[in-house]
Amino acid sequence: MSQVLITTSSFGIDPDVLRALEKAGARVELNPFKRKLTEAEALELLGKHKPVGMIAGVEPLTAKVLEAASAHLKFISRCGIGLDSVDLSAAKRLGIEVVNTPDAPSQAVAELAVALMLSVLRRVAESDRALRGGKWQALMGRLLGDKTIGVIGLGRIGARVARICAGFGCAVLGYDPHEAAGAPGVDKVSLDELLSESDVVTLHVPLSDENRHLIGKDALAKMKKGAIVVNASRGGLVDETAVYEALKSGELAGAGLDCFEREPYDGPLKDLPNVVLTSHMGSAAEECRARMEREAAENLVAGLRRLGALK
Repeated sequence: MSQVLITTSSFGIDPDVLRALEKAGARVELNPFKRKLTEAEALELLGKHKPVGMIAGVEPLTAKVLEAASAHLKFISRCGIGLDSVDLSAAKRLGIEVVNTPDAPSQAVAELAVALMLSVLRRVAESDRALRGGKWQALMGRLLGDKTIGVIGLGRIGARVARICAGFGCAVLGYDPHEAAGAPGVDKVSLDELLSESDVVTLHVPLSDENRHLIGKDALAKMKKGAIVVNASRGGLVDETAVYEALKSGELAGAGLDCFEREPYDGPLKDLPNVVLTSHMGSAAEECRARMEREAAENLVAGLRRLGALK
């Protein structure tokens, strides 16, 4: 049998997936920490088990990690969409193939993004906290249906967010750095126009060196006073310090954030009532996770068989 390491923090919602891996000839080791691995922990586990393939989470698979594992590691199947945690140039140089599961998380992440919009606009979390603290008060919020939604990134998730928002009666503006990208019913505009015209700006692009702090001081200065920022994509797209200051000053009316530059998050945004924070759980829906696991396992088996690495 061939050694396979699964480093995503949780795996096995559908036990048939693990059985299918074993039936295909894989001897599976799971993440013993049940959380995101550090670079040192990834190095340790890859060195200890020497897998030919792995199903990866969002742990840092840096050049250092990949170089140390390159003698045995041939294939990485990412359980999820984002590949910013993998040094792709190092993987290519070392002959390690990397694939992801781009379709599986789309619905779950899109629904969470819209849930964050609704929670901020209708002050759901704020009211919940007040009631639990013994205060009964019907907080005045705002509607989603009459807002202009600016979707940055018109891939699978962004396009689905646009469709959901259109169903609420929203006008939807879209921007994508890839000229060919678009979505039905979305008015494609420049980034500056999207920022200046949108009541809600929601991010659905991968993180790169070019778009780090895409929503920072300059972008915030172009946005409507009283707008809302939603990020269910990647930490690092949002300059958290700049957003905190804009929320404190009232330039931003609220924010819904599912991902952060450093996780677990423990920063000052926790002190603001007009922010809804969730623990990077965009894909954490049972149906979505089960599909992601199946697709990641199928990708791994297909890749290792093609490479002749499954015994």
